[in-house]
Amino acid sequence: MALWSVSVALILAMVVIFLPHALGKKLYNKGGGGQSQSQSNGCDLFEGRWVFDDSYSVYDSMECPYINPGLNCQKNGRPDKSYLNYRWKPNACDLPRFDGQDLLGRLRGKKIMFVGDSLSSNQWQSLACMLHDAIPTSSPFNFTQTKSLSSLSFPEYGVSVMYLKNGFLVDLVTEKIGKVLKLESISRSEQWNGIDILIFNSYHWWLHTGNLQTWDYFQVGDKLSKDMDRMEAYGIALTTWSKWIDSNIDPSKSSVFFQGISAVHYGGKEWNEPTASTCDGQTKPIEGSIYPGNRYPGEAVVKKVLSDMKTPVTLLDITLLTQLRKDGHPSTYADVGSVDCSHWCLAGVPDAWNQILYAILIGK
Repeated sequence: MALWSVSVALILAMVVIFLPHALGKKLYNKGGGGQSQSQSNGCDLFEGRWVFDDSYSVYDSMECPYINPGLNCQKNGRPDKSYLNYRWKPNACDLPRFDGQDLLGRLRGKKIMFVGDSLSSNQWQSLACMLHDAIPTSSPFNFTQTKSLSSLSFPEYGVSVMYLKNGFLVDLVTEKIGKVLKLESISRSEQWNGIDILIFNSYHWWLHTGNLQTWDYFQVGDKLSKDMDRMEAYGIALTTWSKWIDSNIDPSKSSVFFQGISAVHYGGKEWNEPTASTCDGQTKPIEGSIYPGNRYPGEAVVKKVLSDMKTPVTLLDITLLTQLRKDGHPSTYADVGSVDCSHWCLAGVPDAWNQILYAILIGK
């Protein structure tokens, strides 16, 4: 910050802190009666369509060292490349072209943290690649990774972009009876403190059953249950998270986002292709701005919780734009030995999430 005048620094700080709350698609606050507010310039960034643009390119996945092996679809042999050339076009405006150096300059001295499951990691990897591609090769950067925390920092700007693995946001603890998912407890939140921009997500883990389920019991108050309605459990947990945010976050110092529900494509009936059992072999998005299948029950849960909060939270409402991208998954070009229609190839769909985040932060 020594290179900046005090007045410019203060202006930039105000931009970073307040624009997300004023300009996101849906800003939820208790004072507004829980009603969503459209972006002030009249453009809903999350209603739109995918358009093919052969000049569109964000970064070369072969040159980015932060992509998990299972998401680097080109490296894993995916033969088609047209999925890389679709850009998200909101109905009433155009997204600004992502400028990584501009973003780093605006966020000088700031810390950004994604907190959530593997879809949160998907977005973090995308942003890491976009920023890595934007800086000169001579610019220094530092990357560290532990079991639960990945951090990419740019010392020249004093910016750190982090991902913290935490799929439920509430506590999952091992006790004598087994693994207990405590829906009303958050005891490991110390790493959330002092972060300037927090981007949370949680949904897909709540739907897991069988071998994918990572808990044995739900706990609400003193009561243990082997199972319960998953959306009820999800709502209780998000309410616990929202109370933590309201009690611990100062909106004048930190901005909070919530990544909406990312679509999966495991049944072609959802997109009027009944012969398709998965996303395997899909090479084009669904045309237009309407998805023929159902929305997710978790969407209403998220919006209800956010509407009851006193702290402004910007919803990155990515559900529709991901539902339209049945072609964007790793499919058989992952490293999991199965068809992955939940996560997203990189480069690919999550780059649009970060372009929208960038648009919100710069106020366009």
